[in-house]
Amino acid sequence: MKNWAGNLDYAASSVHSPSTVEELAEIVASSDEVKALGSRHCFNRIADTQGTHIVVSGLDGKPELDVDRGIVRVPGGNSYGELAVYLQSNGYALHNMASLPHISVAGAVQTGTHGSGVGNPALSSAVKAIELVRASGEIERLEAGDGAGGDEFLGSVVGLGALGIVTSLDLAVQPTFDIRQQVFEGLPWDTLLENFDAAASSAYSVSFFTDYYGDTIGQVWRKALASEGRYLPKPVAEEFFGAPAATRPRHPLPEMSGENCTEQLDVPGPWLDRLPHFRHEFTPSNGDELQSEYLLPREHAAAALAEMRSMADKLVPLLYVSEIRTVAADDFWLSPSYRQDSVAIHLTWKPRQPEVEAVLPEIEERLAPFGARPHWGKLFDADAGSLEQLYPSFADFRSLVEKHDPQGKFRNAYLERVIFGG
Repeated sequence: MKNWAGNLDYAASSVHSPSTVEELAEIVASSDEVKALGSRHCFNRIADTQGTHIVVSGLDGKPELDVDRGIVRVPGGNSYGELAVYLQSNGYALHNMASLPHISVAGAVQTGTHGSGVGNPALSSAVKAIELVRASGEIERLEAGDGAGGDEFLGSVVGLGALGIVTSLDLAVQPTFDIRQQVFEGLPWDTLLENFDAAASSAYSVSFFTDYYGDTIGQVWRKALASEGRYLPKPVAEEFFGAPAATRPRHPLPEMSGENCTEQLDVPGPWLDRLPHFRHEFTPSNGDELQSEYLLPREHAAAALAEMRSMADKLVPLLYVSEIRTVAADDFWLSPSYRQDSVAIHLTWKPRQPEVEAVLPEIEERLAPFGARPHWGKLFDADAGSLEQLYPSFADFRSLVEKHDPQGKFRNAYLERVIFGG
């Protein structure tokens, strides 16, 4: 079995697809090594095991909306696209979406995956309760602000699959809302670096697409609340910080058709059809690509992006495109935006893994002065020795893993490298 991108083969000796949480718990209790598999949209071996793989997408259950509490209970194997359709049909929404709606809810939360927006924290920030199957097979529920268990909640939501298999999550919801999306092309780099905060905070969600080469940013995707009025008092904005508006639907890769992307040209539409970059009804192919991402304090955005630009000659031959976004702070121990408003530098690589892995140490060295934290589910070079310096509660998380999984049932080579230093 391969991951989404096809860049790795999983090493599990057996694969199970339980239909109930009770069946899953029995499998976990009887296994020596076990890991969960969701949508497999990870580019490293975070979800790998030489023991038992459990495919969670087949677990019984549908989303359950509790209007009085303002939450939705969702099985961990559901995708964000499936959940969004359910919520919209009931008049509700999530605060944000990732660029791809096809990823699993539990997998995205466990790895600290995010959307975009200076006021929008990562997807995990919506979690109000989490249910896990522990190594013993016990089913445990943790809730936000739950007395002495509150710290465990903060340590478990972005848990890297190290603390158990997530079976359900309670997520905060809000009334549905509409978004207008518009793309602009050729934003001058100097303008962006001089006005980064103003440009990034000009709408609910803003993404910048570039290969770091030349004097301009290739595309700006601006997603504004329809209720906030237009950027300019005209039917469609004609420019954005000097960048002209696109006159036809665009894809982040200029040579690709915009057909599979969410609607643009400033046409209002529901949140689930605008916040992701790609349409839910078009499942992307597995795709010959690799991904890396680094998050660092937003106040260092201009300096960090200048470092990336200085590497353009090395990056351009390996890159499809890089996306620059912002993420608001949260309080989850291993969240890449833990207690810092962040800029996220995402890199979508061509399928040249040895060459990509060779350039990662230099990227990380250049971004190290800014405290850059890698996305847990993507390619990076850092190990536990350097990562521990970036997370104030890193040792607490390690202790939490040792408490709940003393036999190392959920451990794998990835966790040994990035958490335990083995």
